[in-house]
Amino acid sequence: MTVKNKKQFGVWMDSHHATITGRENVVDGDFVILGQVENAGPDGNSNENAANNQEIAMTQKFFKAIADKMTNIDEVHVTGTGQIQAQFIKFLADTPQYKNAEASESTSNKMSDEKLVEFVTAHYN
Repeated sequence: MTVKNKKQFGVWMDSHHATITGRENVVDGDFVILGQVENAGPDGNSNENAANNQEIAMTQKFFKAIADKMTNIDEVHVTGTGQIQAQFIKFLADTPQYKNAEASESTSNKMSDEKLVEFVTAHYN
């Protein structure tokens, strides 16, 4: 499979928000914003164990919602702040339908949608 025929995606994320980019025509064309996903996080649960379990469940739901915006991933570059990118890449590797996807990561500050599209385009070109 040539690089041009790979289904490539880019994700900017932190623990509360993700912006997903992909090619307009799936395997070719320009990168565009495919969608955004919010993670509300756990509510104010007074039980620490319950709050921790709820946070894990909410994070898994957040990751699944991001992955659902990217069909048949061949390659994904994940960028953003904090540790959440590595957790998301592990989620993909542990999920049968995404386990063969090539994943890379970097650290970056929040950027506008336009800057994210430029960043992802530069990464794959």
